[in-house]
Amino acid sequence: MVRLGVNVDHVATVREARRGIEPDPVAAAVLCELAGADGIVCHLREDRRHIKDRDLSLLRQVVKTHLNLEMAATDEMVKKAVNVLPDMVTLVPERRQEITTEGGLDARGNFDLLEEAISNLRANNIVVSLFIDPDIHQIKAAAKLGADYVELHTGTYANAEELNQVIEELENLKSMAAAAAKLGRPFNRFAGCAGGYG
Repeated sequence: MVRLGVNVDHVATVREARRGIEPDPVAAAVLCELAGADGIVCHLREDRRHIKDRDLSLLRQVVKTHLNLEMAATDEMVKKAVNVLPDMVTLVPERRQEITTEGGLDARGNFDLLEEAISNLRANNIVVSLFIDPDIHQIKAAAKLGADYVELHTGTYANAEELNQVIEELENLKSMAAAAAKLGRPFNRFAGCAGGYG
């Protein structure tokens, strides 16, 4: 079953650009749920460029469906998640210069860091998803780490210009989703949508 998780980050981006209090991502989340969304997604970045701590706290209070918090696997963010207790945390890579998440998390190369973060989150009954590239080594690392779900980065597919490349990338996504399911790591049903970049 496919569920719709609406990402409210860029409602906050507009608010921050205007240097005001509107539009409010919390109000947007309420409207999305009233319109039938299955969940709300937000990304609390380390630099707080859009979603703020206040937004996250209020979202936890008002979201009645499913709150998916995207965040970096840092001590600060793990403590924040444990304090707020979203329904799910999706661990994502984060670079200060990027406009939006540009690629998947390197689960294989950051194994120890992710293992500690996942352990702390799961000890607090928080479901954990990893945002990774559609690569078998990353999927195997996610399974070994014990992540509950994976979310596959679709940027290469979204940016493909030639039909044969589109078909090739789509087939890769399908086979990697199947590999993840076979390893007991189903696709994240509450992923946000932000173009091809998760």
